[in-house]
Amino acid sequence: MNEHRQDIHNSGVPVLCQACEARHRGVCGALSGNELQFLNTHSSRKEVEAGTELVADAESVSQYSNILAGVVKLTKILSDGRQQIVGLQFAPDFLGRPFRTSSKINAEAATTVQLCTFPSTVIEKMIKDSPELEHRLLQQTLEELDEARGWMVTLGRKTAAEKVASFLYLIATHIDPAAEETQSATFELPLTRADIADFLGLTIETVSRQITKLRKSGVIEVENNRHVTVPDLERLAHRASL
Repeated sequence: MNEHRQDIHNSGVPVLCQACEARHRGVCGALSGNELQFLNTHSSRKEVEAGTELVADAESVSQYSNILAGVVKLTKILSDGRQQIVGLQFAPDFLGRPFRTSSKINAEAATTVQLCTFPSTVIEKMIKDSPELEHRLLQQTLEELDEARGWMVTLGRKTAAEKVASFLYLIATHIDPAAEETQSATFELPLTRADIADFLGLTIETVSRQITKLRKSGVIEVENNRHVTVPDLERLAHRASL
């Protein structure tokens, strides 16, 4: 009986899409089997290395992507060359802003990233034809707006210790899908100490010092400088004043 229900649920869905994060938790979850078949014929999957530029500021938009794995950092570059990280995206986020003729930010792979990419004209046509897809994209945009507002509080009001704890909680709950259920998480830091400092408006020394304090107090465990384990997410959330 369960197998039969699964067959009905996946009826008409391309094999590659059936186990895809974007299919179940991302924007593609709003598409029917036929719509996924259509999108699949125009899409391509690729893996890019950390440091690869995915979208350039002021670049003409010709394609969008679903993030299947990895972390993407969004940045703005000032006229004097200074960089500010303004956000992070994780699987299964949608990378791009439909109906814009050019990008307003830079997007760079912070880690090895797997993408499912499709032409902008295809997805924009599907948005017009599918209210469910439009609703899902709007929902993601509003969630990103809420996160950005929350991050303004972190940057504007929290102490250095709370900022670092908030960053680690953000990564833990977005990289490890089971984190909130198990109340624990294990992950590789997707950013260097310098990037974390840039993201939080702190110095590299302050970031390192606060991570060391969290490690010594048992809130986190750190191996090889990048591999982090959070035994108890509630303790980390308390340190972040969440």
